Amino acid sequence: MNNYPEIILKKGKEISLKRKHHWVFSGAIHQKPNTLEDGDLVKILTAKSQVVGIGFYSPGSIMVRMITFSDREITEAFWLEKLSAAYQLRKKLFSRQTQSTTAYRMVHGEGDMLPGLIIDYYDGILVIQGHHLGIIRELPSISNALQHLLGNALKAIYNKSSAALHGKTEQADDWIFGGNQALRIKENGLHFEINLEKGQKTGFFLDQRDNRTLLQRYCQGKEVLNTFCYSGGFSVYALAAGANRVTSVDISSEAIALCQKNLELNGFDSKTNPCLTADVLKLLQDIDDAYEVIILDPPAFAKNIRSRHNAVQAYKRLNAMAMKKIKSGGILFTFSCSQVIDRELFHHTVTSAALDAGRKTQVLHQVSQGADHPVNVFHQETSYLKGLILYVT
Repeated sequence: MNNYPEIILKKGKEISLKRKHHWVFSGAIHQKPNTLEDGDLVKILTAKSQVVGIGFYSPGSIMVRMITFSDREITEAFWLEKLSAAYQLRKKLFSRQTQSTTAYRMVHGEGDMLPGLIIDYYDGILVIQGHHLGIIRELPSISNALQHLLGNALKAIYNKSSAALHGKTEQADDWIFGGNQALRIKENGLHFEINLEKGQKTGFFLDQRDNRTLLQRYCQGKEVLNTFCYSGGFSVYALAAGANRVTSVDISSEAIALCQKNLELNGFDSKTNPCLTADVLKLLQDIDDAYEVIILDPPAFAKNIRSRHNAVQAYKRLNAMAMKKIKSGGILFTFSCSQVIDRELFHHTVTSAALDAGRKTQVLHQVSQGADHPVNVFHQETSYLKGLILYVT
């Protein structure tokens, strides 16, 4: 048993929780203690005083994130149990690739029934991103559980939560186990250098692994343009598949430097395969129809529901421009990682772009995130990455 503060729901508002959705919205709450602080563990009760489970309190629209749908104490043993379940799934997913792939997502938030907790594995180094203060409070227990779980295979743990918390904590990103070290990973036998401390997200976009592999079907002997390239994942895969030339573009000079390094790390010439620091939209305006494959993998244009309309217009403009410029018979890989833009809306947006571009466009594949970013069937928000592979004539 536990003595966590109790939050009482309005009548009928427990239905979504009984269907195992992890979020309690502020409008569902009837009564809560005035003394609650951001990150507190709380017990959720129905209007009839039935316990629904335990969650983390946070002031805001999503007021509670459920960590368990039972009445139990959140201890180090709890974290070991939950993290072990996530780890066992990844061992199944990568059992045949332990030599060729040394990086994957180990915990995918609500996808692994652990809301707000992201853990990425990079060849023995774990990077943690906590998306609410409850996770930060539990870091000592999480770290101990991870050390127990991985044993000697664990080299270090880096906490990289400050950006995800948007200033809610003064705790700086830092190593909480082990220490700083240079890091290179392998993905399907290809090599990548990772900048954990200064790189985007946790350092590498692991969710695109399967889509990078799919790209290789279409690249042999082709001229490829990889926009928003970051550290050059799609570029390296394209060249490994025999692309004639790959041009990589990102507005960040740091990203371009890392892209160049990763091309050279795999034996490809970054001079004949140019890496350009440039604004993607301006570059698309200026190019001719030389490219037979174009990749559009922009950052999330919509962080919340209020910015969704503007994001849709941005996706439409970007895709229309690429469709106008791609060589007839070309392949366009286009993605959205904006959670508030669902698959249907993204499809409609790309359709509108094709109409504006005046190009015949056919969908060859509809893709998503890799299996190490599992979608919780009870929490559809865990399905965030949408992609369409298009044939444009």
